[in-house]
Amino acid sequence: MGAPSGPTLIGSVQRAFRLLEAMSAHDNGAPAKQLARETDLPLATTYHLLRTLVHDGYVRKLDDGGFVLGDRLGTLRSSGRAQTLLSRVRPALAALRDELSSAAYLTFYEDGEIRVAEIVDGPRAPRVDLWVGFEDAGHATALGKSVLRELDEEARREYLSRHHLADLTPRTITDPPELLRRLDTSPIAPAVTDMEEYALGTVCVAVPVYSGGTLGSLGVSLRADGRARLEDVSALLQPTAERVTRSLSLSI
Repeated sequence: MGAPSGPTLIGSVQRAFRLLEAMSAHDNGAPAKQLARETDLPLATTYHLLRTLVHDGYVRKLDDGGFVLGDRLGTLRSSGRAQTLLSRVRPALAALRDELSSAAYLTFYEDGEIRVAEIVDGPRAPRVDLWVGFEDAGHATALGKSVLRELDEEARREYLSRHHLADLTPRTITDPPELLRRLDTSPIAPAVTDMEEYALGTVCVAVPVYSGGTLGSLGVSLRADGRARLEDVSALLQPTAERVTRSLSLSI
């Protein structure tokens, strides 16, 4: 007897997805018996799968005994949308990495925090060792400072009231008024720089981007001996940031 030619499929997974598909057609929910009929599943199997899906949050059981899609599926949809958006901009970040031989970074300002969304690096363009998370180092990174520069005065004050400006290197700016003054007087605005403020031996430059109404930043990191290139690098960053913003603003 020859080996099976098709892929190995997990029947229980297929049956669970059939239940979710049937459930999605009923805005007000459907009882287990109806779902079993619509999916051609034995009632006992249907109950077993529903108990598992309810336990894990993918399905919610209503007071009247009906079943509807759970909140966890909404989280998956949101995550899937974010992954789709990022897939649109990765080629632009990869092109930037290859042209500058520098790692490229993308951040977003979400829920009051500056978070890294994507890093595109390579053997000839290694990323910075993120030894302190961006949520605690926004004041010391070009990516974080780019976001802070674009925030209005009230939002800046609110951010700074919640974040201690830690002294990460001897070059880190830890005085809030001085930080804001330098942001507002950046000589290569709208780009801002990190001159070994996050990690000694590394300089960075970043510019703002937007994903709809969400503010973010696009930047690259260079060895400190490449600081003479920062103005030229910022000139290349700006058109890439505009392309990234356009890609992120497209609806799915």
